[in-house]
Amino acid sequence: MKLALAQLSIEGGDVGGNVDRAAAAIESAAADGADLVALPEIFNVGYFAFDLYARAAESLAGPTLARIREVADENDVAVLAGSIVEDLGETAAETDAPVPAERGLANTAVLFDCDGERLAVYRKHHLFGYGSREQELLTPGERLPVAEVAGFGVGITTCYDLRFPELYRGLVEAGATLVVVPSAWPYPRVEHWELLPRARAVENQSYVAAVNGAGSFEDATLLGRSTVFDPWGTVLAGAADEPTVVTATLEPGRVDRVREEFPALADRRG
Repeated sequence: MKLALAQLSIEGGDVGGNVDRAAAAIESAAADGADLVALPEIFNVGYFAFDLYARAAESLAGPTLARIREVADENDVAVLAGSIVEDLGETAAETDAPVPAERGLANTAVLFDCDGERLAVYRKHHLFGYGSREQELLTPGERLPVAEVAGFGVGITTCYDLRFPELYRGLVEAGATLVVVPSAWPYPRVEHWELLPRARAVENQSYVAAVNGAGSFEDATLLGRSTVFDPWGTVLAGAADEPTVVTATLEPGRVDRVREEFPALADRRG
């Protein structure tokens, strides 16, 4: 699999421009041979644009995901639409996708296949409280899907979820061999960003790809540094903090070989 992480320049509130930049990155990565393109967290309105969440919220059938779905289909490439602010009530009314019992807004990532069909919906489980309004504005997710893409069991987590290793164990047990992590990780927590996805890769003997945004908001600057780690925690590809597309080639059989060579997961107790 050729994986592409679209480290987009995200401007708070500029939904049209942000979605246009996402579509252009998908088209460019597909032309370069990508099998899967991943976008950052809240790539359309901007993670830190909390005052705009309610106004920018959409259902899974809304215009942002419809555009991404169309681009995936037209370019024959699978796409992880990093995340949007989802209106759970509208989704329940407009689609057949299951939603949490408690309605409201959610931080929702959607995985489309190369025909634009929806493979998985992941709503962020752990809502950030430190200097953020996520816990005030959003409803946490309940499901932990894994979907098949190009020979990989693809799991999804979002940003702050990186700090909760039990979530990744759940994905391994569900068959994940690649976890993609759309994020909006800001300065100054560079060391945490570099450590946590590597640790999740090592302890779960899985590929982990963390895709971050670039750009500044009133109170935060995203640090970029999107990175792909292999099952040993080795960096396969990475970036600095400017907008770019990070690409890496992943081997479907490598996870099994690493787990056979060093069977740490088989030695778990309790």
